[in-house]
Amino acid sequence: MIPRMVFRPRRAPSLPRPKLPRIPAAAWRWLALGLAGIVIFGAVTLAAAWGFACAGDACPSLDGLGEYDPEQASKVYAADGRLVTDLGLERRTVVPLKEMSPAVVEAFLATEDKRFYEHDGIDWVRVVGAAKGIALGGRLAGASTITMQLAGNLFPEEINRRERSIRRKIREAKVATRIEARYPKDKILELYLNQIDLGNRAFGVEAAAQRYFGKSVRELNVAEAATLAGMPQAPSRYNPRRNPTLAVQRRNVVLTLLRDNGLLTRDELERWKGYPLRLSSRSDYSGHAEYFVEYLRQQLEARFGTGLYRRGLRIYTTLDLDMQLAAERALETQLQAIEGGKYGKFPHRTYAEVQDRRADDEGEGARTPYLQGLLVTMDARTGHVRALVGGRDFTDSKFNRATQALRQPGSTFKPLVVAAAVEAGFPMSRIVVDDSFAFEAVPGEPLWEPKNYDLKYLGPMTMRRALFESRNIPLIRLGIEVGMDNVVAMARRCGLSGDIKPFPSIAIGAADVIPLEMISCFTTFASDGERALPQVVLRVEDAAGRILWQPQPRRERVMEPAPAWLVTDALRDVVRRGTAAGAVGAQTGFPSGGKTGTTNDGFDVWYIGFTRDLVTGIWMGFDQPQKIMANAQGGRLAAPAWAAYMREVYERRPPPGEFPRPEGLVAAEIDDRTGGLATPLCPKEVRFIESYLPGTEPTEYCPAHGGQMFGAPGPVQSPLTGSTEVPTLRPPTAPPVPAPDRTPAGVMGGVGPPPRSNRPR
Repeated sequence: MIPRMVFRPRRAPSLPRPKLPRIPAAAWRWLALGLAGIVIFGAVTLAAAWGFACAGDACPSLDGLGEYDPEQASKVYAADGRLVTDLGLERRTVVPLKEMSPAVVEAFLATEDKRFYEHDGIDWVRVVGAAKGIALGGRLAGASTITMQLAGNLFPEEINRRERSIRRKIREAKVATRIEARYPKDKILELYLNQIDLGNRAFGVEAAAQRYFGKSVRELNVAEAATLAGMPQAPSRYNPRRNPTLAVQRRNVVLTLLRDNGLLTRDELERWKGYPLRLSSRSDYSGHAEYFVEYLRQQLEARFGTGLYRRGLRIYTTLDLDMQLAAERALETQLQAIEGGKYGKFPHRTYAEVQDRRADDEGEGARTPYLQGLLVTMDARTGHVRALVGGRDFTDSKFNRATQALRQPGSTFKPLVVAAAVEAGFPMSRIVVDDSFAFEAVPGEPLWEPKNYDLKYLGPMTMRRALFESRNIPLIRLGIEVGMDNVVAMARRCGLSGDIKPFPSIAIGAADVIPLEMISCFTTFASDGERALPQVVLRVEDAAGRILWQPQPRRERVMEPAPAWLVTDALRDVVRRGTAAGAVGAQTGFPSGGKTGTTNDGFDVWYIGFTRDLVTGIWMGFDQPQKIMANAQGGRLAAPAWAAYMREVYERRPPPGEFPRPEGLVAAEIDDRTGGLATPLCPKEVRFIESYLPGTEPTEYCPAHGGQMFGAPGPVQSPLTGSTEVPTLRPPTAPPVPAPDRTPAGVMGGVGPPPRSNRPR
């Protein structure tokens, strides 16, 4: 067995103590007098400084502090109550002390001022400690109480907390004692916790709790409370989003202080130190709907002024966040597909390439050099704007193309020409001619000869076919026959406010329009002839929940239901068998109508479509107008984005209904090529049941298929109703004669000023 060895340190040999020189008693007296003089001088100086600290207007008045009303950012909510973003320089929501989590209160007290309830604004223990630090060569710090910090936060101009001086400390301390003399401790603590800067533009514990943890301050646990309590010392340094490691280290220091103050056990301390930092993915949707919010902000600022940014308003909007997110995805996906060559060679720099070379593009301002787009969705009945995308990158360009741009609408304007014609008594089977013609638009100028997008002429056709096949020349002829002044009047009634001259070229969209206005025109055709004006605000409340503004939906009667339905049904043919049949009709399983649009040389492409409950318009082009690419057409580039977006929208909402026929219409079976009543000799593929306003139905049989052999048709038996049984004029039994030759009808003509666009589609 090995004996246990104990090691003992050896004592050093004792040395004789040196003899110190004896100080005379007189010297001690002089030293005492000197120290006393220094103390007296310091006290007198301090008293003088204290007395003059608030001389004149050096210190702020505390009047009104009891009615504490700090600046509070206004909050913007979606229609379903989800927070979108806030408007204001400072994010702040005032919360009473009694509604705060006790963990938050104790964490701040332990960290910032553990003797808060024991002093009168100045913690003399900390003052002495700070004085020792200065005497040892340290800096002036560490003595501020919660009340002193509050004084600096409430009155930043009178008390500059960035200034490191005795004078500033004295002024801060004096204001603190005045606050303590006037207000109870709980009120002071409440003011402090609602005022303090906690980084990320979050002022006060409620705003910080929402910003970092996505919850109210009422719900914070001990670790989360300690995270916030550790931030006042250096909000940027200990910001948990920017510096999570430092934030956790600082949090653990606060937790240790809670343990030292007897508020946590050792086991609780270790458990909370191990708690992971769980930040909310985002406390709002401020990265989305930025163009919508900016459009909203402009309207609210005009009504509420600067109070919008400091009164803590609650703004409930028409925005559907799910639609908005889907709109942003669908538009960007399609723009990237175009840039990526899916529809042919893209001859421009892409958005990604521009961003990679951002330094080369400085100075663009509102205009951007890459392909842009917009998308707006409105409720067809109320005008509520459900989604609004005004461009690809709000940070790069805040110019809202949906509400601020002026663009040519191309063929999306054509339904307004047809609407004016229907109101003038023209039936949808009216024959218009697709043939070349030219005229002198302006005396002394060359003749203008409009063209179709395919440079072909198809001869006589019905007004309906001219619309759903988007033929330029027949629509120009129709506008001239109806009267361009009547077309302009229809455009005004549908909501277009721009400079629209009564020139024939406007029939094919050669006039500048605001996209939102153009899109809202189509609510007329989605909702039985009533136009719904765009609206983004449901109501505005003050911070106490009192309603300040609650606008009502605005609707204007543009057309009676029956003539409006005729245009609607023709626009449904755009999807069923026209220019959007492939991109929309074949890709969606719900009833819809719409119109494609393409301006001269493919500078702008559009698709504005509607269901029974929603109207959505999409535009694509460059801020500096230029050709997008070869064969750029609205049906190829814009319509696919509409279909993809609307499919996603209707995955989350009931499918849209049909467009019921209003009362007062009659029907007749016609030859779709000639507009005459069908005969037994008309081929099946050209027969079509057309609807009419009473008195506008055809009175002659098809001239191309033996119409002269059948005499006059009988009267229509009954008006068309909403039933599935559609009364029609049926052709009589055919005599045994051969089919006649197909002879085209005559050609209409007309003159007018030159267009800015020859190729809308």
